[in-house]
Amino acid sequence: MTDGRPDTELVVLAAGGDQAAFAELMTRHRPRLYAVCRRVTCHDQDAQEALQETMILAWKRLGEFDGRSAVGTWLYRVATNAAIDEVRRRKRTPEPTESETMPEPPPSRAADGSVIARMDVDRALAQLPPQYRAVVVLRELCDLSYTEIAELRDIPVDTVKSQLSRGRRALVELLTEQPAARTA
Repeated sequence: MTDGRPDTELVVLAAGGDQAAFAELMTRHRPRLYAVCRRVTCHDQDAQEALQETMILAWKRLGEFDGRSAVGTWLYRVATNAAIDEVRRRKRTPEPTESETMPEPPPSRAADGSVIARMDVDRALAQLPPQYRAVVVLRELCDLSYTEIAELRDIPVDTVKSQLSRGRRALVELLTEQPAARTA
């Protein structure tokens, strides 16, 4: 059960040492933070590690939150950076191996093209360089503006646009060649 206090109030309380306020904040944002970490790392275990690191860093850096952006946006920045760091630390090739690939959907759900499409997008995202993947995820999954992404990634808006364009173009190429690769 979540309380009705705004995120900014929870941040102030948590920065003062209120662990319950911090737990509430993490409960609210955990699903989307995990989604960002999972999409950037392309690996469940790495996403869990990045999420843990996100929570630790958020707790340590609550005093640095200046209110210029929404709390969720600030947390996305922490999560995105933690996920990219996890990819670098693991030196994991973004492309999943056979043992890590997502299973084919059961026949009853296979008719639902959205399941297959989602799996194809996840596989294609896994093949993007981490910086492109992060920008695509922040724009498409988190629906952040170019300016917000630029602030989060600490890069110019033009770089965001360039990385997003390159990332989207690479995704289109990967997604249009995947069906052929699957049937081959």
